Amino acid sequence: MANPAAGIEALNVYGGAACLDVRALCEHRGLDLPRFENLLMREKTVALPFEDPVTFAVNAAKPLVDAMTDEERARIEMVVTCTESGVDFGKSLSTYIHHHLGLAGNCRLFEIKQACYSGTAGLQMAVNFILSGTSPGAKALVICTDLSRFALADAAAIQEWAYSEPSSGAGAVAMVVSDTPHVLAMDIGAYGNHGFEVMDTCRPGPDTEAGDADLSLMAYLDCIERAYKDYIRRVEGVDFRQSFAYLSFHTPFGGMVKGAHRHLMRKLYKAPPAEIEADFARRLGPSLTFGQRVGNTAGGSVFLGLAGLLAAVELTGPCRVGMFSYGSGCCSEFFSGIVAPEGQRRLRAQGIGPALDRRHGLSLSEYETLLRGSQVIRFGTRDMTIDPQEIPAAWAAYQGQGRLALDSMAGYHREYRFV
Repeated sequence: MANPAAGIEALNVYGGAACLDVRALCEHRGLDLPRFENLLMREKTVALPFEDPVTFAVNAAKPLVDAMTDEERARIEMVVTCTESGVDFGKSLSTYIHHHLGLAGNCRLFEIKQACYSGTAGLQMAVNFILSGTSPGAKALVICTDLSRFALADAAAIQEWAYSEPSSGAGAVAMVVSDTPHVLAMDIGAYGNHGFEVMDTCRPGPDTEAGDADLSLMAYLDCIERAYKDYIRRVEGVDFRQSFAYLSFHTPFGGMVKGAHRHLMRKLYKAPPAEIEADFARRLGPSLTFGQRVGNTAGGSVFLGLAGLLAAVELTGPCRVGMFSYGSGCCSEFFSGIVAPEGQRRLRAQGIGPALDRRHGLSLSEYETLLRGSQVIRFGTRDMTIDPQEIPAAWAAYQGQGRLALDSMAGYHREYRFV
């Protein structure tokens, strides 16, 4: 009897409608350029006033749902949103998403929050729902959706944002999870966890983020080492260099991933710098393909890395990918799965790279207009109507694509329309 299979059947990324050149931003802010180079960033997605975590999520998931037959769509029995950008303390984003995707009513709808680990928690929960066999043939829709909004009113001085401003992005990753895992077949039972309480980053208010960058880096490094050790405790015969053809790690910024890879290679093998550099370029560098264009997408970051990897490399057969997820506060997981040429073909058919190319490139003056936040529906707003024309060129490019846009708030209820 064949072993049960579960994993990612289909995956899509939505990287927003507008982006900003981060080098230009760093020069504008007068930041240290050598330190900027360590971010390994090119662009960041900037959320427009008519974009929020719901629009990002729906725009990521809709192409996957639209490609299904009526019978397949009816088998989606769970919608999990994974986010630290929720719009309500009680009502989950999944209810809005379920509605605007037109899914059947016999569906579990809920939300997971654990900083940037939430996406992996959602995937593992969905995988175990599939493996349980309680509803044979069912599918789950797991959507990681997060965005960062910087506003002049939030900081006493713009310097407080420092290097988090150019690296903080926005985006959503939608995953259909089923027993036909074309894109990533999970290695069932192959995982390692590590978690502990630490105040490295937090959101003490709905629109406020605070943290200690140095502490966060140390927690990340500690977790990748200990989560991997828990993985090898469960999985016999694993070798970090040989067992994983490719790697995808949670990516706050590229330099942090590079440092984590170097940390493991030194700890495990005392590898010399030249070997570490070559290994990073071959196995982990491709996962930055999309991340360096959208910035940190929090819960979806490790899966954005998987998408970038499949877009960048040429697979000649099935191979194993090692994946590391970290969420501040903290919880982490090292897990793995198998990718193959067929899944790569399906991922590339989503056209993620060309969609990023079509984003509106914001000028610094347009970006500064957005920072004023006059058209943004803030957490807790009761009633408001958005004027989508704040950046006219961006709105003109957004229309006519069949994407969801945030329209207004009426009695705390968010109202949307497809444009």
